[in-house]
Amino acid sequence: MSTEATKTEVGSYFISNYPPYSQWTPEAIPEALSALATLPGSVSNPEQAAELPPLGLYLHIPFCRKRCKFCYFKVFTNVNAEAIERYVSALCQEISLVAQQPLMQDRQFRFVYFGGGTPSFLSVKQLQSLMDRLHRHVSWNGAEEVTFECEPGTLSESKVQILKELGVTRLSLGVENFSDAILEENGRAHLSKEVYRAWEWISKAEFANVNIDLISGMVGETWENWKQNIQKTLELSPESVTIYQMELPFNTVYSKGMLESQSESAVATWPTKRDWVRYAFDVFQDNGYSISSAYTVVKDPTKVSFSYRDNLWRGSDLLATGIASFGHVGGVHYQNVPEWDRYLSIILDENRLPIGRAYRPTVQQRLIREMILQLKKGYLNVEYFRRKFQVDILEHWQSEWNAYAADGYVQLPADSKAQDADIRLTTDGLLRVDGLLQAFFEPEFRNVRYT
Repeated sequence: MSTEATKTEVGSYFISNYPPYSQWTPEAIPEALSALATLPGSVSNPEQAAELPPLGLYLHIPFCRKRCKFCYFKVFTNVNAEAIERYVSALCQEISLVAQQPLMQDRQFRFVYFGGGTPSFLSVKQLQSLMDRLHRHVSWNGAEEVTFECEPGTLSESKVQILKELGVTRLSLGVENFSDAILEENGRAHLSKEVYRAWEWISKAEFANVNIDLISGMVGETWENWKQNIQKTLELSPESVTIYQMELPFNTVYSKGMLESQSESAVATWPTKRDWVRYAFDVFQDNGYSISSAYTVVKDPTKVSFSYRDNLWRGSDLLATGIASFGHVGGVHYQNVPEWDRYLSIILDENRLPIGRAYRPTVQQRLIREMILQLKKGYLNVEYFRRKFQVDILEHWQSEWNAYAADGYVQLPADSKAQDADIRLTTDGLLRVDGLLQAFFEPEFRNVRYT
């Protein structure tokens, strides 16, 4: 997606890493294994240990009741209890293998994230079994954030309660839209009545942070319905709200249908989606919320933090577990194999880590990665990058920043050498931030397939 794009065409995507995943290769797997096998400094030296990047854990639960027509994640539907048990066994065995790696020595998890798919697809019994087995190998008792993604229709009162008892601190509820017609058209498994039923249980459980996900631009969306979505979300009063603008990566049901039939995109245009998010941000701010990133608003910034997001965007280590999940350890990106049988076989039969491809970024690429990801928060502190990478990002990308300033997308500091000098996105820049990022890619990566 460029800054000038109007139609939502096939191939648009959300930027979550750098260099693009398509550049990661099996040939670099030894780099990832070597990083995992390297001791993280001398843990007996407190000063050295303090310099280690924060450590996070991601667990991929790839099951869903239905595959949404806009979904591009690795998910499986129509799975039986036996298949789920085999996957959970493999995931726990993978955690065991990860826990034995020297990189893990005496390090505590800062954050944990259960993503999907639909983690809440698991039954209460399956969840309890998963957690019991995981805790034989790792502990996240000291983690400042444990996030668990939920689809409303998969929740029950007992499941919500067990999540609270198991230490989940942040629940993210995939509402997406409150219109049953739009939910059905876009292939969502739940309906609005399930949202309200689940919200009663969630409110009663009193989680520290509950997030609601919405999507701007779902097929069938209208201005009238969008305004109702924002009002209904406000009535629930979640601690935070995440709003994504619908994209069309190549591997979605919508994208495949468009390519096969050569049809026009039914997804709202980028200007329309931006107008809807702008409206939502304005209304939420009028009701006491603050903008936290290009996608999020929070009710109380002193209470709500995003440990997973903020640490990941600052170069933390992330141990990725589960099929097709991606992580970053010791300066190396890696991703697990995406094939079901292969993932299970590598772990359960061969008893080894299921890494499928990897990439060791250069220092310049690590700088670009942190810069483009942190820009999604709406600002960059120039001194942070000068101190960490010995690069003045204003001078290094002067022509790009000047062009964006001329377009009204950024505001540049009067004194770039000041400690508090920030590059700040305007509202127009924030609403199109993913379209601004490729300008900072190295030339060889600007027109390659992202995944």
